[in-house]
Amino acid sequence: MAKLSLSDLHAIREREEKNLKKRDIHGRTVHVVVAMGTSGIDAGAKLTLNTIADDVEKLGLDNVIITQTGSAAPNPEPVVEVYSPEEGLTVYGSVDKNAAHRIVEEHLKGGHILEDLRIELKDKEQ
Repeated sequence: MAKLSLSDLHAIREREEKNLKKRDIHGRTVHVVVAMGTSGIDAGAKLTLNTIADDVEKLGLDNVIITQTGSAAPNPEPVVEVYSPEEGLTVYGSVDKNAAHRIVEEHLKGGHILEDLRIELKDKEQ
């Protein structure tokens, strides 16, 4: 493995600081939570999380923070929760890559809830 130069290390540090800043909740008004338990990951939650994060960054949606949580089973995974002051909690189920793009574009950017993807959360005991 080649040794890294000081400028390489500075570039890595800058990139990682940007990534950490995405998880900073201060000053953000919209919170997106992706369920990342083992069943969610098996259903594609990692791709869902990465798609949402990439789209939010591309669109420059600085008011959005993205985090992850454990399993959302028995709900149709991957599950994405969107919290905003205007709509409160909106939960989406079976969020694949295309649905993730739509959530960012239509809900996070456009302010329109996607009724065709919306679900009611079920408790594990139900």
